[in-house]
Amino acid sequence: MSTPGAALLTRRPLAGDGGRGARGLAMQLLLAVVSSGYGVGAALGWGSEELAEIMGDFGLSAAGLLAAVSCFTYARAIDSRERPAWLLFAFSSLMGCCGNAVWGWYEVVLGEAVPKPSLADFAFLCFAPPAIVGLLVLAKRPVTRAGWVCLGLDSWLIGGSLLTLSWSLALAHAARTAQSGAPGSVPRAALSLAYPLLDIALVSMVLVLHFRRSETNRSAVNTAIAALALTVLSDALFTSPLLSAEYQSGQLLDAGWFAGSLLLAYAPWGARRLHPGPDPVAQARAERPHSRPITGSLPALTPYLAAAVCTLGILYNVVDGRKVDRVVVFTGCTVVLALVIRQGIMLLDNIALTQELAQKENHFRSLVQGSSDVIMIAAPTGTLRYVSPAAAGVYGREAEELVGTELATLIHPEDLGRVVHEVRRFLAAPPTEEPTTRIECRFRSGAGEWLNVESTVNRHQGGLILNSRDVTERVRLQAQLQHSAEHDPLTDLPNRALFTRRVRQALTGRRAGDHSTAVLFIDLDGFKAVNDTIGHQAGDELLIEAARRLQDSVRAGDTAARLGGDEFAALILGDGNRDRSAREYQVHEIADRLRTTLSQPYRIAGSEVRVAASIGVAFADPGITPSDLMRNADLAMYRAKAGGKNRVEMYAPQMQAEVVRKAELAGRLRTALHDGEFALLHQPVVSLASGEISAVVAQARWRSAQGILFTPAEFLRVAEYSEGGHPAVPDASRTAELGRWLLEEAVGQAAERHRAGHDVPVAVRMTAQRLLDRSMPLGSVEALLTRNGLPSGALVLELAVSDPRVPFDDLERRLAALRRLGVLIALDGFGSGYAAISALRRLPVDMLKLDRGLVEGVVESPRLHKITAGLLRIANDLGMQSVAEGVDLPEQVMALRAMGCSHGQGMAFSGPLDEYRLRRALVRGTFPVPGGSAQPALAGGSPGGSMVIHRGSHNETPVPPA
Repeated sequence: MSTPGAALLTRRPLAGDGGRGARGLAMQLLLAVVSSGYGVGAALGWGSEELAEIMGDFGLSAAGLLAAVSCFTYARAIDSRERPAWLLFAFSSLMGCCGNAVWGWYEVVLGEAVPKPSLADFAFLCFAPPAIVGLLVLAKRPVTRAGWVCLGLDSWLIGGSLLTLSWSLALAHAARTAQSGAPGSVPRAALSLAYPLLDIALVSMVLVLHFRRSETNRSAVNTAIAALALTVLSDALFTSPLLSAEYQSGQLLDAGWFAGSLLLAYAPWGARRLHPGPDPVAQARAERPHSRPITGSLPALTPYLAAAVCTLGILYNVVDGRKVDRVVVFTGCTVVLALVIRQGIMLLDNIALTQELAQKENHFRSLVQGSSDVIMIAAPTGTLRYVSPAAAGVYGREAEELVGTELATLIHPEDLGRVVHEVRRFLAAPPTEEPTTRIECRFRSGAGEWLNVESTVNRHQGGLILNSRDVTERVRLQAQLQHSAEHDPLTDLPNRALFTRRVRQALTGRRAGDHSTAVLFIDLDGFKAVNDTIGHQAGDELLIEAARRLQDSVRAGDTAARLGGDEFAALILGDGNRDRSAREYQVHEIADRLRTTLSQPYRIAGSEVRVAASIGVAFADPGITPSDLMRNADLAMYRAKAGGKNRVEMYAPQMQAEVVRKAELAGRLRTALHDGEFALLHQPVVSLASGEISAVVAQARWRSAQGILFTPAEFLRVAEYSEGGHPAVPDASRTAELGRWLLEEAVGQAAERHRAGHDVPVAVRMTAQRLLDRSMPLGSVEALLTRNGLPSGALVLELAVSDPRVPFDDLERRLAALRRLGVLIALDGFGSGYAAISALRRLPVDMLKLDRGLVEGVVESPRLHKITAGLLRIANDLGMQSVAEGVDLPEQVMALRAMGCSHGQGMAFSGPLDEYRLRRALVRGTFPVPGGSAQPALAGGSPGGSMVIHRGSHNETPVPPA
């Protein structure tokens, strides 16, 4: 056999066998030394007649007592069906101890001959019956009625044959002596017959138990049988006519009884019964190939041996010339009859077993041949001895072709070492603890391909039984599922989970000390516009093409991944360069090349599409974690988008500090909302013609613990930054909560003022994104107006449109619904930002609110003066009110009034007022107007200066009021 094949089934020794074997050997040596010492002393006569009598009587009594104590202690230590047997053995040994003690009392203490019969004879006669019953308890119990009959027949075959031989040799003489009628002859004859008859019964049970012994604790049982057999042999020699007349205590015959008692005392403790673990003898018998040794054939030969012994007893009488005794004839006939009955039972049993075996063989042959799994039997040499017919369908090779092949030559070389290790471990493990094992490896098919095979392995006569099945499709499916779990389904690039694991490997593997590794986060600018304009199918095609460009642009060892949506990432492994500036320059060039590649036009659905790429770069600084490295690259990417998009930004520590600062501000905002630290102020909107208060604008202020009101610049900047969707500040929900609080407070206080007689509209600023936010219920504004009882025209929503992604169709429908309820719409920040003209053209707007940037330079800058004048002319032509925000100087009031602006808001009239000061201003009603009252050049308001809206179509210019 080849070396791999031999190694496949090499078995390792069981751990702990050496220690237990050494202890058992020491006990056996001690037993041999003590028994041999007693035998030598008995052979030499112990040096004196008195010492010989002591050792022959009390020595045997001490050995019997030791056996009784040992068996009794062992019986108490175990908890099984064997306990009664060992208790009976203890009682039997105790009877022998008592008999020898009585014998010594007469011989040693009293100095008299032992009378016959005596108490010693009674004790000795009580030795055999408990031992016989104990042997019956230990015997394997038959499971059928025929088995019990065979057990009785076997016992009589052995006992009857021994009785025939013994009667012919000695027992007939004792019986004739009893019939002579001499004084005391009957008790003596009965006693002389009782000893051999009990010994015959005991020998019969020893032999029967040897052939029918239980598998449980076989070492202890075998040792006990040997001890009883040695005792019976000594009894037989004692009762023989040649030795019984000349026997004296302390002779060599006592050594047999002494050794038998010591062996019975050793029997339970010399076995492995008290040591957990498999029986090595039973294990070796189970593992070695089946054979038919001589000892295995003895049970079958027992009836014939019994008949032979009976024949010898009869022949002895015939040869001696004596008349055949009736006892011998009767016993021989019963033995022959038992033999005939037993053979008939065995014949019927064999016929039934043969039929059952044939049926089971056919059954299992059908199972094996019809199974879709391949069943193989490997010999201890590693050669396949049997292969089921299913091999042709599974492996593409005929079973006959595989038989005789070495198993190791069929396994893939890369899997052979792992399989050998598992088989060795399995064979070294106790069979009771691990009856089977499972092995998966690649197996050579008839076509030369490697199939994935899963095998269940069992032990079989020192070799292996392998139940194998083809799991190639399952392995392929698992690989596909693993690939799907780790790759993006659209672009087939690694997803976030696989990318994160590779970043972790780069930071913790052999590159852990290489700090030139970099991570790139990439976002496609303008991708949403592609989805909105030409459809999501085109967007998917663009992502696929972008992924292909990204994959082609990175190196072979680097990783390109799609994190989700239009966000991609790249892991650029370091080259060991310790020059940080040179490495940053190199990675920046790679990132810029990626940006250029991804920004090239895409040919999608027959049209040319352009997107840009914003890229953030972060390096693996010492001690950084994968999550921190990816977060740094993400921050750098958002800084690139905030800096104008289509650029590369390197991570700097201050980016994280800024995020932390904004997160702290957002946390303060959340706490302030929860603790009620916000206060509501109102700034009047004044008619530039008359100075009357036309409306009030609601503004939130943050009240500190010291009672100081902070302006909204800081926390509103945080709120707007959060609304932009930056992942580092996830507080858009808190911004929405602030907006809801502002709207509810403004409407509630306006309703109270109206009930007090101050019919002045209240203006609340709201972004278009917030108005269309799904988290804001569709009828929330309407329900708020109804609940507070605010009349029509008393609420003005200052709408800010600054995001190009706002759907104007949805916004137009929403504003139209609000205007039908009497809500006025003001376009906030007119003249700056995105979509000012588009919003004016498409949305139902009632008034325009000029941006603060136009108002600040309207006096100093002729260019701004002309732009502002043009915007005001558009508002007046459309019949809309115009409100200038940030009117802080008298010169601005006069300039704006001259250009046709109808209303102003700013420090030139009043700053934000609390509720008490606001009501005082409303009672007064007007503010002084710099330069006095004057009619505007282009009248857009009512003569009284109140904010009256004339609604009409944007497609025609209404006639201004006279």
